[in-house]
Amino acid sequence: MTGTYNTKSAGETISHALLFGGTLRRGDVVALYGDLGSGKTQFVKGVCLAYNITTPVTSPSFVILNRYEGRDKKNDELFVYHFDLYRVKSTAELYDLGYEELLQNNGICLIEWAEMLGGLLPERRYDVRLSLGDNENERLIEISGPDKK
Repeated sequence: MTGTYNTKSAGETISHALLFGGTLRRGDVVALYGDLGSGKTQFVKGVCLAYNITTPVTSPSFVILNRYEGRDKKNDELFVYHFDLYRVKSTAELYDLGYEELLQNNGICLIEWAEMLGGLLPERRYDVRLSLGDNENERLIEISGPDKK
């Protein structure tokens, strides 16, 4: 589900992310890029809907990481890890969280402000770039990433 998409509302951004989320597999990493207010957290909300997560999805700006419990297509438990690295000042903070273990586990990792990781980002990942459109509700979403086989 790679490509470029235009959405005209937060609801459309969430709906598109829901479709994208349904294509993800255990162990996938999604790096999210975009300015403040570009829709990264709305996109995460949509991905979480794909896994029947009912708890409120909020940006973990101050705690860096939220963990959501969901269900996959087989109704097996699946964890979605939502990082927000906006306030991270050093990679030591990430290691203290157990960042490497979370990336190598059986869940799905969604990383806002992924550029903060630099070389720590895994090569095999999806990159989702969100930008503002012509009006305050429009978003341009560009998704690139590994082919699924």
